[in-house]
Amino acid sequence: MTCESCRRQVPRGKAVEFEKRSVFSTDMRSGTYNNVSTVSNIVVYYCISCAKHRKIFEIKKRQMQRRNERRF
Repeated sequence: MTCESCRRQVPRGKAVEFEKRSVFSTDMRSGTYNNVSTVSNIVVYYCISCAKHRKIFEIKKRQMQRRNERRF
């Protein structure tokens, strides 16, 4: 796997997987603004040092807490 941030080669077992959410919408500068947006999830991989620096572990922890709250 290749780290998204520093382009370092990381073994598959040590790479941190993170889902990025991308939202695309139409141009607001044009006279005819259409409120059309598409959402796509992109899976990116980080090495451990970049994941710590970008606080990916805390973000994933909050996401899991939200998912567990929705179940009950």
